[in-house]
Amino acid sequence: MLIALLMIGLFMGLAGSPAQAGNSANGAKLFNANCAACHMGGNNVILAKKTLKKEALEQYGMASIDAIKNQVTKGKNAMPSFRGRLNSLQIEDVATYVLEQSQMGW
Repeated sequence: MLIALLMIGLFMGLAGSPAQAGNSANGAKLFNANCAACHMGGNNVILAKKTLKKEALEQYGMASIDAIKNQVTKGKNAMPSFRGRLNSLQIEDVATYVLEQSQMGW
């Protein structure tokens, strides 16, 4: 009986846990190597109002891992696509880092 209760508790804990995000530490390295030239400190040197700050991400519908991954993968306007330069796991890491930094105020 005790084993059954432990198994149920373990299953409930796993089922209720959020999906794993990317690796923020790796995302920081990738961001500094690929993104910081235009987005140092969460800013945007091309379009000043479209920063990576929390308020701007929310305003432009970019305040999620999926939205950031899409933007990094496909590019848009002046931002190039990073598909081919970064693989999907690296893009997830960058998106995780960007979202985390935006929530902490850069």
